[in-house]
Amino acid sequence: MRRSQGRNPGRSRPARLITGVTVSCLRRHPRDAAWLAVWSVVEVAPVFALGRALSGATNAFLAGPGHLAAGFGWLGLLVAAAAFGSAGARLACRRLAALVEPLRDDLVRRIVTGAVRRCVDAGEPPDDGACARISHQTEIVRDSFGGLLSALRLFVFVAGGALAGLATLLPAAIPVTIGPPLIGLAIFALLVGPLVRRQRDYVLTEEAVAAGGTRILTALRDITACGGEEQAYAAVSRDVDAQARATRGVARMAAARSLAVAAGGLLPVPLVLAASPWLLRGGASAGQVVGTLAYLTGGLQPALHTLVQGVGSSGVRMAITLERILEASAPGREDREGPGEEPGDEPGETEAPRARAPGVPDGVELRGLTFGYGPGAIPVIRDLDLVIPDGDHLAVVGPSGVGKSTLAALIAGTLTPGAGEVRLGGVPLDRLGPRELPGRRVLIPQEAYVFDGTLGENLAYLNQDATTADLDQAVGAVGMRDLAERIGGYTAVVGPAVLSAGERQLIALARAYLSPARLVLLDEATCHLDPAAEAVAERAFAERPGTLVVIAHRMSSALRARRILVLDGDRADAGSHDALLADSALYRDLAGYWDQGRAGRGRDRAGQSQPAPSALRMASTRVRAPVLPIAREM
Repeated sequence: MRRSQGRNPGRSRPARLITGVTVSCLRRHPRDAAWLAVWSVVEVAPVFALGRALSGATNAFLAGPGHLAAGFGWLGLLVAAAAFGSAGARLACRRLAALVEPLRDDLVRRIVTGAVRRCVDAGEPPDDGACARISHQTEIVRDSFGGLLSALRLFVFVAGGALAGLATLLPAAIPVTIGPPLIGLAIFALLVGPLVRRQRDYVLTEEAVAAGGTRILTALRDITACGGEEQAYAAVSRDVDAQARATRGVARMAAARSLAVAAGGLLPVPLVLAASPWLLRGGASAGQVVGTLAYLTGGLQPALHTLVQGVGSSGVRMAITLERILEASAPGREDREGPGEEPGDEPGETEAPRARAPGVPDGVELRGLTFGYGPGAIPVIRDLDLVIPDGDHLAVVGPSGVGKSTLAALIAGTLTPGAGEVRLGGVPLDRLGPRELPGRRVLIPQEAYVFDGTLGENLAYLNQDATTADLDQAVGAVGMRDLAERIGGYTAVVGPAVLSAGERQLIALARAYLSPARLVLLDEATCHLDPAAEAVAERAFAERPGTLVVIAHRMSSALRARRILVLDGDRADAGSHDALLADSALYRDLAGYWDQGRAGRGRDRAGQSQPAPSALRMASTRVRAPVLPIAREM
């Protein structure tokens, strides 16, 4: 079981969290908080009217038949107050939801940002417990915060209404009734510490069960193959048993809370009954005694029960779960801020890559690169040596599943090689931090990502300093001007649901074009475009300063490149189109398949003439030894 480090599990931390979240929420939404108070006063109107109405009705009924109308009038007043209060309750619930829901959204952003940054910035392994935090624990905090706010407001307004009614009805009964609720609150205060510890154990064991289950499921095939079912079962059973013990501990403390409710809510009733002769001798009427009992049973007792239940259950669960979420967040500003506080950076956003001087070279070197999906898996890439000089244009071709996308991910640094290394500008990728790498390379996968926001925000995501002129240049270069006009311009709101796959690819291409990165990797990033649109986009990147690597899915992409890399299982060949046609049987097969029997060199699939540049007359180079940079012919 993972436990927090360097934290003191005392009472003050949960208390500070409860207070901080509540105050911050009310401060950030003052209008909703004010209306919640107004409608809460309306909601508890029946509580204030309860004792006085029952007192008046009782005295009227005891006065004789002639006062029956007055007695029923008092009861009618109580019914009217109840109807009035129900309308206030409905409106109060709306304002309560307006205060609670933003907290859940803020927590989801923090959890996702924290999990990603811990992997990227700190190099930690994936956090399996984040699954429990983003789903179950976030809902716990949301529901608990709603219950806590409801409990606090009802205690304040219901107890206040009952005490105000009692003070105006029978002030002499206040000394008799005020003592037991104070005793109940004192008992509850003593139980807060054990409640916190039991709830913390429950949260931690829940995460341990989620993480253990994930490990077992991901390794299920290996467990079965090695005959390790019993060991896996024992490991999971320990976590499950620990969570069961923690659950029983929480249940025992919930039962102990009933002592506070019994002492504070039930004890005043017999005390008032015992003191009723004294109250009657002091001038109180029978109706006033009945009204006092009504204020106790219909006001103070429910208010105390609501407070104990809300703070002892919802409040403690919220504080411990929220504390765990904050502890698991990425190191940085989020750890020092309470939920609801405005961070310096918007959650979920990363620092924009810094622009680099356009003249700084960023060639790529692959040295003994080997990668396989799993320790015992056959390597997809084996002992690959390759040099892609700065300013080169390389197309990678090969059968489906041969490792083209894997190679692109290795060059981009989103996959870590099992052996060998990738150098960018002479620097190993593992030495480039997560802040610097996005400014050095950009990878566009087959499934382009577009987020909910304006078109301009999507285009300028990798270059926050881009001007409108820069956007116009990128849009025109990749051929998406018609799309931008049809959407409604850069200020129009877009989302992935309303765009086709090809439209999303065009936006991603323009975003990459605007990036300060000199190395661009297109991993079938134009597969949803027609050949003519694909040609426009690829030519734009070929003319853009820097290096271009294209994972080709059409022969036309290969023909536009200066060099072509053919991946064929455990071998790889690099060279020009003509040289590869002569030396690579696989390339001849691919060229014949793509061109459907036509000559692979003359025309692309769009029917455009493709004059072979002089650089394509290079000799084919086998990529089993280092491939030296090939100079452009002038």
